[in-house]
Amino acid sequence: MKFVIAPDKYKGSLSGREFCEAVDSGIKMVFPNALVIKKPLADGGDGTLEVVKDYLNASEVKIVVNDPLFRKIEAKYLLSKDKKTAYIEMSEASGYALLNKDEMNCMHTSSLGTGELIADALKNGVKAIILGIGGSATNDGGMGTAVALGYKFLDEYGNELKPIGENLIKVKEIDTSRIISILSDVEIKVACDVANPFYGENGAAKIYGPQKGASKEEVEFLDEGLRNLADVMKTTFDIDVQKIAGAGAAGGMGGGAMVFLDANLTSGIDLIMELANFKNTIEDADWIITGEGQLDHQTISGKTITGVLKSAKSKNVPVAALCGSVDVSINEIQEMGLDYAVSILNKIHDWEEAKASSHKNLEQAAYNFANLLKISKH
Repeated sequence: MKFVIAPDKYKGSLSGREFCEAVDSGIKMVFPNALVIKKPLADGGDGTLEVVKDYLNASEVKIVVNDPLFRKIEAKYLLSKDKKTAYIEMSEASGYALLNKDEMNCMHTSSLGTGELIADALKNGVKAIILGIGGSATNDGGMGTAVALGYKFLDEYGNELKPIGENLIKVKEIDTSRIISILSDVEIKVACDVANPFYGENGAAKIYGPQKGASKEEVEFLDEGLRNLADVMKTTFDIDVQKIAGAGAAGGMGGGAMVFLDANLTSGIDLIMELANFKNTIEDADWIITGEGQLDHQTISGKTITGVLKSAKSKNVPVAALCGSVDVSINEIQEMGLDYAVSILNKIHDWEEAKASSHKNLEQAAYNFANLLKISKH
């Protein structure tokens, strides 16, 4: 039998790779000669860097960049073995995790450091960049990133503006005369799993501004600023960023990346599955075994399991989900398209005990599942 193991991590408990090892062990107790292919996945959130490093056979590149408040920090990105592809996480240089709670205010933060990571990758001669934009502390419409790549944002008097949310409203001209020339030679893909527009009721500022430290008044101010930047973008590049689904992701970085970097926005899980050569791997598989810490309503909206199910359906391969906990109904499991779904918990634990027992419980769940398959064959 051929099994493809394709999980997300169990957050705080098991990495995707550890999940694969536990399930492999359980299956081999029943089918010792089975072909088991391990393909840990991620959706662009936490843990993606580790998964990507494996598929790109990548090394880490560390450089000094500006954090969201223009302080010098060391940040890293991944460079593939053939030096042609870089994987960059926005959170490494421009993430909220870099700030103390009392420092969070997207009026004053910038995505400059993310642009500096991109600029360094360009200097290293890459031909493709994959950019993950989760966990940002910014609402600058991608201005900071653009500045690092040679763009200038000018006010009505021709003065150069600091690339922060507060200055969005002041932008009257975008100077493109000094853009890094090799930028146009590189294909850039952005992992983006939200559909928010650039501005408006569901836009970057109004949906995400409050959690990035903006007051009610500041949210309105930032929204007006994004409207202004969108108008200047339209005049300069003839692109209506408001019409792009996902333009509001990461404080407008989704739209900024499309306009300033000529990037394509795509699903995070789709990007990772492409790197993993997933569709070819599942050809002729008997089962795909996936999983995550909790199977719930969020699973349906762009998470790893959703991506696995989509690919599996195209190849008519059944999917089993072994999860830490299952918080969906039978109807919802059927609607998702899962053929088997189970929680691995086999007795009542507190949270710490549950985490500590994850490997053993998962191995046992995989054994039970494989044994069920064996019995059904007779």
